[in-house]
Amino acid sequence: MTLKLKLVRDNKTLFEIPLSPEDWEKEELENEFNASEDEFRKLSKLFDALSHETRLRMMRKLLEEEDHTMGFADFMHELNLNPKIVWENSKKLAEGGFLQKTARGQYRCPQTGQTAFIMMSLALRRLLESVEEIENL
Repeated sequence: MTLKLKLVRDNKTLFEIPLSPEDWEKEELENEFNASEDEFRKLSKLFDALSHETRLRMMRKLLEEEDHTMGFADFMHELNLNPKIVWENSKKLAEGGFLQKTARGQYRCPQTGQTAFIMMSLALRRLLESVEEIENL
């Protein structure tokens, strides 16, 4: 059985990735691994930004807002966080590209941050669940 990850936009396949090393040509897989190493800093910032429950809660709250914007005080009150926690976690989210400061005390999640958050938190979770199901067959 061949397992693949496929990204589709408007019924057009943007890319398709086999998820088993056996389904790759050796040289092609090596090139992909090398490219991943080159992008490690960028990937590391994404994973680091989402590796804490507070930051996940902040992102979820932001995406629930119609304009994907919240104030510093809103994070404190709605998530029951102290100012230091909001500041530290908003800094990590900004470093990962998930937050932009728009005005004094206002933060928004740009489109790229929204897409990355959905991909990293929701799509990866579902992908891992699918892999676990296959292993248990």
